[in-house]
Amino acid sequence: MPDPAERLLLLLPTTTYRTQAFVDAAAALGVELVCAAEQPSTFEGLAPDRLLTLDFADPARAAEQAAVFAARRPLDAVVGVDDLTAVAAAAIAARLGLKANPVGAVSAARNKLEMRRRLQAAGVPVPRFQRIALADDPARAARTVEYPCVLKPLALSASRGVIRADDARAFVEAFHRIAAILRRDDVSVGGEAADALLVEAFVPGIEVALEGLLMAGGLQVLAVFDKPDPLDGPFFEETLYVTPSRLPRETQERIVDVALRACAALGLTEGPVHAELRVNAAGPWLIEVAARSIGGLCSRTLRFGTGMTLEELILRHALGWKIETLDRERRPAGVMMIPIPRAGRLAAVHGREEAAAVPGVEEVAITAHVGQALVPLPEGWQYLGFIFARAETPEAVEGALRQAHARLRFDIE
Repeated sequence: MPDPAERLLLLLPTTTYRTQAFVDAAAALGVELVCAAEQPSTFEGLAPDRLLTLDFADPARAAEQAAVFAARRPLDAVVGVDDLTAVAAAAIAARLGLKANPVGAVSAARNKLEMRRRLQAAGVPVPRFQRIALADDPARAARTVEYPCVLKPLALSASRGVIRADDARAFVEAFHRIAAILRRDDVSVGGEAADALLVEAFVPGIEVALEGLLMAGGLQVLAVFDKPDPLDGPFFEETLYVTPSRLPRETQERIVDVALRACAALGLTEGPVHAELRVNAAGPWLIEVAARSIGGLCSRTLRFGTGMTLEELILRHALGWKIETLDRERRPAGVMMIPIPRAGRLAAVHGREEAAAVPGVEEVAITAHVGQALVPLPEGWQYLGFIFARAETPEAVEGALRQAHARLRFDIE
């Protein structure tokens, strides 16, 4: 049996959806949990051995802060739950001598430009790309690219600030829009990520996501998700994820191969990875690979063995505990991330019970609260909520999610 006295440091930004799932996983495993956030908790003084404030934006400083804590309360593992905390988690693990990815590898995965450079150098299929400085003249830059193209910030996630441009006029508009996003109060980027953006060729085709767990450099595939909605722009808001994928086995094997090559090119060796790929007649193209697990509440679609959650797998791996099985529950499952249709303030939600009554739907989780200011993509990053379904076929899962969504109505003032 694992030692219940083992202690794990969990990096939880105040904006994450993932807190409860990871806290529940730690409780299920009997792990002593230390939770760190980037802002002080009002309860930190009452529970100094369980709560910690770390500077996620400065990984080296966060590592030193964690080392001071670990000198009196030794830590057995550290886990960052999202992009914002992944680099800090790697730096802390390196400082404490714990199992984790190299800091440089995670940093490269966090920076879309550096990721592209490393993947291209390793021969991983990626779209053509170039760096455009925000100090450059966008009209002049627009004459140097081929269309259609996609402009994106270097460090934001959840498709935030990702915009397709089909001509020079759209390029200039997207350039200014992304620059404004990077100046928002709720955006915290520094260095090159604050000074430049990435422009890459638009890759036509269908999009998929791969969820995996790296173990000593080997990639254990946990799920391949289809994204049934077309993601052709001008914005790229993800809505539906359905697994198992309906793509041919040979295509899925090629997807896994490209994802593994991408992880190797970046130097990622341990822990969860979430990859986004496009597939067309030329094969799979790597769009992004992140050193973290699937975002939002989407991990609820995945169950392993006799009901183990994705978060339990991640914590077990970080602690070096035995994992009995990585086999996912075979019943098809899916999630709809409910998009924000327009900006405004949420006044009311209607039809939740009717949506939950759709056969196959397991849960309708509305995460936005009445009175909340809603900001749609590309400026925003949140969702109205999540719908979860399971059924006998992927087609039935997709149908249940669409039907449930159609029964929901949101009053936005």
